[in-house]
Amino acid sequence: MPYTFTVVTEAPSDAAALFDLSLDIDAHVESMSGSAERAIAGVTTGRIGLGETVTWRARHFGIWFTMTSKITALEPPTRFVDEQVKGPFRSFVHEHVFERTADGSRMTDTITVASPVFGRLAERVVLVPYLRRLIAERNRVLVRSLS
Repeated sequence: MPYTFTVVTEAPSDAAALFDLSLDIDAHVESMSGSAERAIAGVTTGRIGLGETVTWRARHFGIWFTMTSKITALEPPTRFVDEQVKGPFRSFVHEHVFERTADGSRMTDTITVASPVFGRLAERVVLVPYLRRLIAERNRVLVRSLS
């Protein structure tokens, strides 16, 4: 069974600017420097769009992984969805939602993941906390770059 979790990030910046930056491959690479993530196929630089794919190569848990994601929904400037089409997960869907707030914007990431390796308990205890920290750090870098 897939496991779903949410990461909410408040930002003092404009929601539309945060939306655009979140689709930028170069910004993503910068935000994932801790895992040496890089784009190796598909859209490898600049902004990715609806129906386009990117193949990522990154090191997590000391192991190199390759994952191809596709933008399956794009509703500027409020929402987009990327989904794994090939990679290490049984399924991986990441919905990004952006909204204006009185102080700037709120970015809500909802991730639904199922692993072929981890059981339900290991997903909850190891994988989900790891992914939650990874997304939170990515968001901190994106918000900082707009400040």
